[in-house]
Amino acid sequence: MMTKTWLAATATAALLAQSGAALAQSLEELEAAAREEGMLTTIALPRDWCNYEGMFNGFAARYPEITINELNPNASSAEELEAIRANRNNTGPQAPDVIDVGLAFGPQAKDEGLIQPYMVSTWDTIPEDAKDPEGYWYGDYYGVMAFAVNTDLVDNVPQSFADLLKPEYAGMVALAGDPRASNQAILGVMAAGMARGAEPGQASGEAGLEFFRELNEAGNFVPVIGGSGTLAQGTTPILIQWDYNALSTRDTLDGNPPVEVVVPSDVTLAGVYVQAISAYAPHPNAAKLWMEYLYSDEGQLHWLEGYCHPIRYNDLVERGVVPQELLDRLPPAEAYQRAVFPTVEQINANREVIVNGWDAVVGADVVQ
Repeated sequence: MMTKTWLAATATAALLAQSGAALAQSLEELEAAAREEGMLTTIALPRDWCNYEGMFNGFAARYPEITINELNPNASSAEELEAIRANRNNTGPQAPDVIDVGLAFGPQAKDEGLIQPYMVSTWDTIPEDAKDPEGYWYGDYYGVMAFAVNTDLVDNVPQSFADLLKPEYAGMVALAGDPRASNQAILGVMAAGMARGAEPGQASGEAGLEFFRELNEAGNFVPVIGGSGTLAQGTTPILIQWDYNALSTRDTLDGNPPVEVVVPSDVTLAGVYVQAISAYAPHPNAAKLWMEYLYSDEGQLHWLEGYCHPIRYNDLVERGVVPQELLDRLPPAEAYQRAVFPTVEQINANREVIVNGWDAVVGADVVQ
């Protein structure tokens, strides 16, 4: 376990520079104030997503006086924002302190006044294009869209989105979320559109909807929210999801059934998630302390252990703090070298097309 050196020596100056309610004057005061609050309320953080299990355990070991209250682990990004809206005047256990949402939802939350600014002490090592300049939201990790395939049920593993339209995959293909609300599912549709040559943005949304219309009409699309359970049970033998979730599922199932993870050959879409603190956080100091932990070396390595590329990955590698055995567990670097990182504007344009057009174009009601 690392000591308090996980925070940079500039912690005090960084904290003093930020705005926000109940701001502590030093790391020690922040810790004391967070302990006094005694609780941190999170939302939409499944413990098997990006190794949040390790993250929760690490934070709890460091701050045992702070109870972690976990709300709705399977909530979508849209539902996270709705939880803030619904609890503006509620300081009880149903009001989230922090959110972890898709990139497009960060600017939306800022525009609505749902989040507050805070810059962690490692702020300068977060890439400029992955954070709001005023500190309202900041990238935390990224991955690429992939297929998780149950090879007990699928003989010929699909290698591309184009393959998914083949008759042999009838009743097999699902998204890991509802494309009307889930960031992961929305970007899964976006990837399908880009695989057809569409540029990221409105064009990828339109092409992605057309792809899923064809997939649904062919009988290949399964309109349920897929996960490790449906993959293992055979309800959704082919699941379109982030590579880190697919790799984690493969490890968890441990060959029962065997799972192959494929980065499709016709597109490598990278997606960034972002963190933010609710503007109405009942425990603002605990929320800030949680952010300090997430963006420390220790926290970033927890995400990497869950196959998520932490936003400070380049900084960690350059300083030689990533254990070699952890690097050896990751997919080959070439799988990521052709990755496309859409801009916030492109993601927003794509999202609007998909969310508003799914029912009319695809007509498949995706359910839990």
